[in-house]
Amino acid sequence: MLARRQLTRLGIGWDAVDAQVDALRWTVRTPRVVSTTTGTLTVEQMRWLGVLHAGPRSVLGGLTAASLHGLEGWERDQVTVLVDDELSFEPVDGIRFFRSRRPFPLLVSPRPGLPSARLEPAVLLWAAYSAAPRSAVGVLAAAVQQRLTTAERLLEEVERLRPLRRSRLFRQSLGDVAGGAHSAAEIDVRRMCRLCRLPLPVRQAPRTDTAGRRRWTDCEWHLASGTVLVLEVDGSFHLDVASWTDDLQRQRRLTAPGRLVVRCTADELRLDPRAVGADLVSLGLVPRAVG
Repeated sequence: MLARRQLTRLGIGWDAVDAQVDALRWTVRTPRVVSTTTGTLTVEQMRWLGVLHAGPRSVLGGLTAASLHGLEGWERDQVTVLVDDELSFEPVDGIRFFRSRRPFPLLVSPRPGLPSARLEPAVLLWAAYSAAPRSAVGVLAAAVQQRLTTAERLLEEVERLRPLRRSRLFRQSLGDVAGGAHSAAEIDVRRMCRLCRLPLPVRQAPRTDTAGRRRWTDCEWHLASGTVLVLEVDGSFHLDVASWTDDLQRQRRLTAPGRLVVRCTADELRLDPRAVGADLVSLGLVPRAVG
């Protein structure tokens, strides 16, 4: 993959390029980029096409850059390229150009090879401007879970990128992984109860599980039927296999005759509290009367 400006610097004029294209040895991919191969472009070639077409002040961004840094499970067919806000060029099928007014050196990764944004600004900008709220916090969770970065580094980057859309949501979610999940969940439970007119639960009620271990439940309501409804709030970042297994074991051992244990994630509680509240009502929790 070669930009015409690169070929010009090498002394290869447009006539010479056209001759190679006419001979079916090279292919014009965009008005600015040619390839010395024919046929369908590979993923890596599409990435090069994006940054070569946009010019020197461009880097891979979003989930494309995150994939290059090792993020798994979030791959997309479309290539994302971060570009300086002042650049002007033609659109290209399969490539999304995301303009940013932020200082370019703040974004660029020093790693050799394909020009790319650093992981932290790449995922934060995608989460802020291109993703639905759940996907936004999900990609931050994945980046931390896969040990590509830390919650602390992402929180520092949120400040560097100010003003940043959804920064409050990011601070709350990243606070979960940094150790503040319980205090954040308490606020979110109160908000859910207010929105859905639900009675406030008993918080951190002590229970002895079936294995004889002392536990403290997140939220409990005593239903009219005599059943105790328990809501356990899983931290946004507790999705690795070991934590998931521990959570399932905890749920089994807290469940007993007359005690129903259900779970939600901190993200569900924060982003869609009405849905969580509706599920609790369907299990027997009675909303307060209006007035």
